[in-house]
Amino acid sequence: MDTIIKAYNGLIQYMRVASGILVFLVFVLIVVDVFVRLIGLKPWSYSVMIVEYALLWFAMLAAPYLVRVKGHVFIDALTTLIPAGPRLVIEKIAYTICIVSSLIFTWYSGSVLITAIADGTLDVRAEDIPLWVLILPLPFTFALVSIEFVRYLIGLDTMYSDSVAKREGV
Repeated sequence: MDTIIKAYNGLIQYMRVASGILVFLVFVLIVVDVFVRLIGLKPWSYSVMIVEYALLWFAMLAAPYLVRVKGHVFIDALTTLIPAGPRLVIEKIAYTICIVSSLIFTWYSGSVLITAIADGTLDVRAEDIPLWVLILPLPFTFALVSIEFVRYLIGLDTMYSDSVAKREGV
């Protein structure tokens, strides 16, 4: 079991690093594209498309890590005012809603991915790219996000344990 947990944790870290690399590569591509335009050359027709794809990819690759470190957006103003007993119940309901939502997105994006592969659907932009390339990370990362919320649900961690000031580094 320790091997599986270590492999899973390594996967989450690898995806976080891959997301950061994508952000950097998008930055470089934008700078190069602007420079090419500035010196009067014709820019690559596919650079905007690559940036658009990368925006989805790096957001999805980072999502499980952000849920783990509580870096995603959530509102805890109400839970800070509620006593510990009822707050635990509300937390469990919130985690369950997040798990169910993530699993719905996993199922739906997985079915869209399978359909895109089976039909050979193309994403028509500056260059025709198979649509599955865009959709590929969605079912995988939504499944991992649901696992991260399961960790909260079973009590391995809680999203609401730290004060806002502590979480935000204030």
